[in-house]
Amino acid sequence: MKDKQPKPNAEPLEHSSLSRRNFLGASAVTGAALVGATALGGSLMTRESWAAAVKESRQKIHVVPGELDEYYGFWSGGHQGEVRVLGIPSMRELMRIPVFNVDSATGWGLTNESRHIMGDSARYLNGDCHHPHISMTDGKYDGKYLFINDKANSRVARIRLDIMKCDKMLTIPNVQAIHGLRLQKVPHTRYVFANAEFIIPHPNDGANFDLQSDSAYTLFNVIDAEKMEMAFQVIVDGNLDNTDADYTGRFAAATCYNSEKAFDLGGMMRNERDWVVVFDIPAIEAAVKAGKFTTLGDSTVPVVDGRKKGDKDSAFTRYIPVPKNPHGCNTSSDGKYFIANGKLSPTVSMIEIAKLPDLFADKLKDPRDTIAAEVELGLGPLHTTFDGRGNAYTTLFIDSQVVKWNMADAVRAYNGEKVNYIRQKLDVQYQPGHLHASLTETSEADGKWLVALCKFSKDRFLQVGPLHPENDQLIDISGEEMKLVHDGPTFAEPHDCILARRDQIRTKKIWDRDDPFFAPTVEMAKKDGITLEADNKVIRDGNRVRVYMTSSAPTYGVQEFTVRQGDEVTVVVTNIDEIEDVSHGFVMTNHGVSMEISPQQTSSITFVADKPGMHWYYCSWFCHALHMEMVGRMLVEPA
Repeated sequence: MKDKQPKPNAEPLEHSSLSRRNFLGASAVTGAALVGATALGGSLMTRESWAAAVKESRQKIHVVPGELDEYYGFWSGGHQGEVRVLGIPSMRELMRIPVFNVDSATGWGLTNESRHIMGDSARYLNGDCHHPHISMTDGKYDGKYLFINDKANSRVARIRLDIMKCDKMLTIPNVQAIHGLRLQKVPHTRYVFANAEFIIPHPNDGANFDLQSDSAYTLFNVIDAEKMEMAFQVIVDGNLDNTDADYTGRFAAATCYNSEKAFDLGGMMRNERDWVVVFDIPAIEAAVKAGKFTTLGDSTVPVVDGRKKGDKDSAFTRYIPVPKNPHGCNTSSDGKYFIANGKLSPTVSMIEIAKLPDLFADKLKDPRDTIAAEVELGLGPLHTTFDGRGNAYTTLFIDSQVVKWNMADAVRAYNGEKVNYIRQKLDVQYQPGHLHASLTETSEADGKWLVALCKFSKDRFLQVGPLHPENDQLIDISGEEMKLVHDGPTFAEPHDCILARRDQIRTKKIWDRDDPFFAPTVEMAKKDGITLEADNKVIRDGNRVRVYMTSSAPTYGVQEFTVRQGDEVTVVVTNIDEIEDVSHGFVMTNHGVSMEISPQQTSSITFVADKPGMHWYYCSWFCHALHMEMVGRMLVEPA
């Protein structure tokens, strides 16, 4: 419930000379500022305070021509299977990084280089991205990698942030639906922690469909971040949801729902409490090193059993009961708490990380002795983020609000003191899921900006048919009061985002010729005796034809080549331009062939020349005044 703070002697906005027509004709930023400000205390604003809010909003989020944003924002691309790069606070989309999807602009999913990275999973044409997270050193973003999960096809991918392209992809064995994903924070991101959500029988061969059996479970998955290989897996009770890691390097935690092991809605909501499972990472490492593990099916990944057997805890996990169907799991930026968000309870649970060593040493009688506070915030708490000043911000899905609350006061209230820990409730539009504050996952949380990712937009934008855009809302949290300053429509379904300072991301302007991204193609060229930067040559190997060409605006090094119908053709293009922005493309008409070749990059693509006749190819990225003349032709002789 919002606190009402009436302001005496204030002229309400609706009674002022500012008409509704004039208000609605103002900028979207202006309207957002008004909505945010009126939500602060539930009172109407004066014309003067409205004008001041407008001015402040414009100053804060308007990035003038020639100026740069303060932060990079990385958005999960949801059902598109991509990562979107935004500038903050302008909320301008800068780039899209294809990962689990096919992208004809860059050729991702079509080129040999991308298909080599995707491996066997290149056969999947869809993805469902959820949680993007940036690698860390000593609890701070190091700008090296961004990791993203694919819930739809149980994959985790790594993006190199220096080139903003995916360079590794891993399909997780023994599981279905990778959902929650977080990274080890200290001393550096050695591990990626990934939750598999759904309980399945093991082996999942159709012989057993009983979820209540001991052989039905899911697993907590730990990935070597540098090698992008599985390190180990942990069997757990319940469906795993979200996860996070502490600032000591010892513990990771995950929310678990469906402690009932049910498959229907009613069954999954039966228990009043589910749990947070805490993992002792060094204990698991020691067991694996000592050979105390098993494997599942054809996989060679070490697996340890972290399930609770009756009253007996495993050596690797502890289960902390929390209400009810918990969802988000977030580590406070001060390193003190794991925050579990109740979802079907109006509460969040604060687990005191400093008490976890005693819990694992069996010095605490009850796992709930680790609960520092269990605070009531509102309906549908899903996720929590932090400003580095002791305040937490939680999305309330059902209430369509972000609530700001103070963690120290929450603990005091839980211990019986009469103190109000809620600082403010701000209406957002509508049904927020994830939210993310600037640098919040690190020890440098600076409390400047917060993004609420809302699932519905309803009346916020022009109508575009039955499928509505969703709404990313930018909120200024630099002061005592949250101020909503921007609405941003977005498409299908940006699940989560992360914000890093622009100095933490260091990108290349042009490719290095020895970049490992296209190393397999370089190796192929060496075997063919080709110097990629200089040679323009056609090599025939039976019914396989390799066409090597350079590109330099506005011409290809090979402007015509001949093949036979049915030949497998590989075209390798090396862009020898050295000026940034001069990217080239290669499109073979009527063959489903398209790729990007940026300065000093080599790209290749393979297709079958199955249609006799003349087929033009052209540059698809505008590179020169004579861009339209940058063409060539493939002549296909009948079989």
